[in-house]
Amino acid sequence: MPVPFLDATLRHPLTLPGGETYTNTVWLARVIDHPNIEVGEFTYYNDFDPVDDYAARIAPNLYPGAPERLSIGRFCQFAHGTRFITSSADHPKRWFTTYPFAVFNHEVKELFAPEFSKGRDTVIGHDVWIGTEAMILPGVALGDGVIVGARAVVSRDVPAWSVVAGNPGRVVRRRFPDAVCALLDRLAWWNLPPDAIREILPVLASNDVPALKDAVARLRS
Repeated sequence: MPVPFLDATLRHPLTLPGGETYTNTVWLARVIDHPNIEVGEFTYYNDFDPVDDYAARIAPNLYPGAPERLSIGRFCQFAHGTRFITSSADHPKRWFTTYPFAVFNHEVKELFAPEFSKGRDTVIGHDVWIGTEAMILPGVALGDGVIVGARAVVSRDVPAWSVVAGNPGRVVRRRFPDAVCALLDRLAWWNLPPDAIREILPVLASNDVPALKDAVARLRS
């Protein structure tokens, strides 16, 4: 029986040259079962420390039933220490105090309920690479193809095909000219079945613009 190009059913998708399974890397869709988190297939996370709960590791403040969601696309790549600080970790910033009194005494929760219910979703596009120990703050949207530098702190939305780095995170550059970004948007290769992706892999693993144009014309005409 032929081995599939990519096997979405695996928990640990990497095999070392000696044949051992590399357990530090997981398909997140196989290890996260959380009502507030959606993860696309073939998105992986790598951690060098033991992990018991992957949802708690990448989004430690997001509890089941929270007013916000974390939505992650397909084929994303998250390095060790990637963290999504979701809205439930936020504190009132317009009040005279930021202290969350209602967390410690539920008798005053009515005062805090309107503020605590303002959950803003965090949305991560497809083919997004987040570097080591980068932090994505509440309500941020990262477009398709975004690269986040190691230890960046991203507090604002990042447009597709951009590189963001630093603290505070700033867009350093666009990865490709606008015309090439438009071709990639049209191709949307992450939505193709794995066999079709395998067929155009020589194009994806290149910067051959004419070949990209041909692939778009062939697959999206």
